[in-house]
Amino acid sequence: MGATPGAYRARPCAKEHTVTDTTSTHDDDVAKLARLLRGFDFAMLTTIDEKGALVGHPMTVQEAEFDGDLWFIVGQDSSAVHHLGRERTVGVTLSSNDSWVSLAGTAAVVDDHAKLEELWNSRVEAWFPDGPADPNVGLVKFSADSAEYWDTPGGKVASVLSFVKSKVTGEALEGENEKIEL
Repeated sequence: MGATPGAYRARPCAKEHTVTDTTSTHDDDVAKLARLLRGFDFAMLTTIDEKGALVGHPMTVQEAEFDGDLWFIVGQDSSAVHHLGRERTVGVTLSSNDSWVSLAGTAAVVDDHAKLEELWNSRVEAWFPDGPADPNVGLVKFSADSAEYWDTPGGKVASVLSFVKSKVTGEALEGENEKIEL
C-alpha cells in the first residue's frame, strides 16, 4: 500500500513510550527542543486580531537559549502589539530544511530597557535604525505552555535521502515527532 500524502512516521510521545523504551524523557525532549530552537533565526508569531482571525507576523528570534520563553523586538505601533493588547494567546512557528517547531503560549509587551539593550543586535538595526533608544522599539516576551517538533535527524542530505526512499518504497518519511507540555 502506498504512503499517504503528507504522512510522517513519528516516534511516539514520551508519555506513550512502553516500559522497555527509555530512550526519551520529558527532560530529553525539552533539551532536544532547545537544541532545535538554537538553529532558527526567524519565527512567525501568530496573534488573534479584533475579528478573531489568526494573523502571522515575521519575527527575528533574539535569544539562542530556550528556557520556555522567547523574546522579540517589535515596533510599538505594529499590528502584533495592537493584537496582544486584546488577546495574549499566541502561537510561534519556526522551520528549517529539516526541522519544524510549533509553540503555543502567551505573549505580552514588556517595558524593560535593560533587556532591550541586552538583546539588541545588528540584525534588528535594519528595521530600527535609530537603535534601542527609539521610543517606537519594544519587546515582546513569549512564554510557551506547550510545544511540538518534527525533526529529520542527519540534516539536509539525510532529509533528501529519506524523501527519495519514501518515494521509491511508498513508505512514510521517518523522523522524530514529540509533543511537550512545558
